[in-house]
Amino acid sequence: MTLHSLNISKEWTLFLDRDGVINRRLVDDYVKTWKDFKFLDGVLEAMKIFNESFGKIVVVTNQQGVGKGLMKVETLEEIHTKMTSEVKNAGGRIDKIYFCPDLKASGSFNRKPQVGMGLKAKKDFAQINFKKSIMAGDSLSDMKFGLHLKMKTVWISSDNSVPRKYPHLVDFSFDDLFSFSQNL
Repeated sequence: MTLHSLNISKEWTLFLDRDGVINRRLVDDYVKTWKDFKFLDGVLEAMKIFNESFGKIVVVTNQQGVGKGLMKVETLEEIHTKMTSEVKNAGGRIDKIYFCPDLKASGSFNRKPQVGMGLKAKKDFAQINFKKSIMAGDSLSDMKFGLHLKMKTVWISSDNSVPRKYPHLVDFSFDDLFSFSQNL
């Protein structure tokens, strides 16, 4: 199976993780301010291509830094507003951002790999068909989230050990969003 064989069109939805996919992940820390937020190389160019290819583009992101009291929801929303604006200015778009502030230990239905954020997106955008959706992320929870909702999954990382170790979770693998966008 190749990405081309999926016949990606405006009927398709792209679900994206944030940290490590759109922006640089901070090891053992959280992006707590806009100053901490750095787009990864090629992301803005990729978002422009995704804008032309997908009917809906949504971000689903676990943000337990809020739950830990390290940042306020308002600050997270400011970061997301600026991120969305930068993407739009580069010719891309993000239709909506869903985030879960709950702690990992909570077992929250909204925290990936659970499917709550995906179901919220489907409620907001009735045209979403999970079988015509792709989840792109850099963690096992992203891949499991996609699998639970019957999406295709795209592993975004130069660490290829996960696709080799968990082939049932990963449909496609690319080093970064730009490489993924170039293969649509």
